Amino acid sequence: MRLPVLKPGKVINGLKQIGFAKSRQTGSHLILINRIIKKIIVVPIHANKDIKRGTLRGIIKQSGLTVKDFLDLLK
Repeated sequence: MRLPVLKPGKVINGLKQIGFAKSRQTGSHLILINRIIKKIIVVPIHANKDIKRGTLRGIIKQSGLTVKDFLDLLK
């Protein structure tokens, strides 16, 4: 399945829906944590830039979701 190019805010909102919360921000990277499943995900939030497809695929994989499930969350 071909991934769309997404803004960081949309990706962060999707991750928050499945239990991730902001832990801290280091420069232009937001660190999200899910204490229940004990996972940490780093999301790049560079000014006015979309998240590239490869990076997005890695974020989705780290979250434990399939690409389809993640994209369904965003609808």
